[in-house]
Amino acid sequence: MNPPASTPSVAEGTGAHGGRESSKAVAYDFRRPIQLSREHSRILQVGFDSFARQATTLFTSSLRTVCTLSLLSVEQQNYGEYVEGLLAPTYMTIFTAEPLAGRCVLEMPVKAAMTCIDHTLGGPGSVLQPLRNLSEIENTVMTRLTERLLAEMRYSLGNVLDCQPQIAGVEYSPLFAQLAAASDVMAVATFDLRIDDRPFKLTICLPFSELLPYLVAAAAPAPVSDRERATRTRSAQLLRAQFDSVPVDLAVRFRTTRVSPDSLGELAVGDVIRLSHPAAAPLDVTTDDAVFAHATPGSKGPKLAALVVGAPKEDR
Repeated sequence: MNPPASTPSVAEGTGAHGGRESSKAVAYDFRRPIQLSREHSRILQVGFDSFARQATTLFTSSLRTVCTLSLLSVEQQNYGEYVEGLLAPTYMTIFTAEPLAGRCVLEMPVKAAMTCIDHTLGGPGSVLQPLRNLSEIENTVMTRLTERLLAEMRYSLGNVLDCQPQIAGVEYSPLFAQLAAASDVMAVATFDLRIDDRPFKLTICLPFSELLPYLVAAAAPAPVSDRERATRTRSAQLLRAQFDSVPVDLAVRFRTTRVSPDSLGELAVGDVIRLSHPAAAPLDVTTDDAVFAHATPGSKGPKLAALVVGAPKEDR
């Protein structure tokens, strides 16, 4: 555990007695324990990026209008912080995702849900949408869309865990959705949902303590057998041997000459351009705009050729 900010003597003493540079103590926030590592965050980002691509196709085909869903962030939040950041009212789909214990949330604003329902039922998806709880018919339409979204989420997170999302209910007031204690750590993915280029925020909230063992397993390197190790060694040797026979584009050229746009626009047949290349200097031998040798022009039989020479000792 890191020392609190009020006891900096430990960090400062390290520099005095240990020969290292002194550093200031950093305050430890017990409400936000550091558990979501960069590697685990990257695994979740890859999964939710895949979900965003699949959901974009799903929204566009279901609503029959141009929709996009893009991932904005994956971060660790306390459940209390997550709930405080939601609009009220909002459309919260509460679902289970076995083998994860506890309940999860797929949330979007009520106006986004109403717009989805309007398009699904053949409407124009007007900008002005009612801000109220969904009726029984509207909730049925929205539940079908949500079930398909959860199916896409299961597929996208398949490399982390094989979950079975099941809708457990709907809540409109975030404060009434007591899914976890306010201090419980959650993994929250935030998306930018655009329907007819109108932006909405969509979030997915998963219990982090239940998700962590699966993230650790997904980040662990897979065991390698002797046969696999031998196969990798042979593949590396073949790849290294093939580098010598890979063709690359080679160019022999003069040094770059800078001219103004006006000069280029006034060029006509018969004009002479003064090059920045000295008459006694060899040409540059380049590949991918990198100069690695110098050469003088010549010919070999009926074709032009270049003789590689040393670089002149002069400022280029």
